[in-house]
Amino acid sequence: MFGFDPDMIFRIPALLIALTVHEYAHARVAVFLGDPTPRYAGRLTLNPIPHLDPIGLLMLWIFRFGWAKPVPINPNNFRNFRQGVFAVSLAGPGANFVTAFICALVWAAFYPQITGVREVAKVLAWTYQYNLILAFFNLIPIPPLDGSQMVASLLPGRRAEAYERLAPYGPFILMGLVYLGVVGQLFDPLMEGTRRLFNAILALLF
Repeated sequence: MFGFDPDMIFRIPALLIALTVHEYAHARVAVFLGDPTPRYAGRLTLNPIPHLDPIGLLMLWIFRFGWAKPVPINPNNFRNFRQGVFAVSLAGPGANFVTAFICALVWAAFYPQITGVREVAKVLAWTYQYNLILAFFNLIPIPPLDGSQMVASLLPGRRAEAYERLAPYGPFILMGLVYLGVVGQLFDPLMEGTRRLFNAILALLF
């Protein structure tokens, strides 16, 4: 998924774009729903630096499991606590899906020009790939990923509390799933299905 290779010069900007879009979307939706916390924390920005966690980024490259700096929110500022948490959690993966589709759209619209410039083609291809990876990965319903927040916001009180008790064990469960190849096996059909969906949509546009 990640790691060191000759394409790193193209992968780094692609990864920064995907991480930044993801975290900015969390911040933007939270502020839109009435919580100023991300703005006060300096996270309502497309500058990647405030969103990066150095250790999480290093772990991502070396061990294929890492993280960005979580966007701080105060759900008590939302008019509806559960709906707000759900919307903010969905915003990150949703923004990654939109960005991946934009990459596919640009590729289809400017294919001859893009393939004529190797560097542009590489960055665009990796940006597409990383955005889909982050979207699908964060939808896994295991704490602390966005998918777990979405599930918790849908569960009734006691069940939500019981579910959230998994939080201390979540990272270890995720690492195990990654290294056992379970995540990769799930991603392959999801990535292929998304590619076909995007191609079907693009076929209607071009």
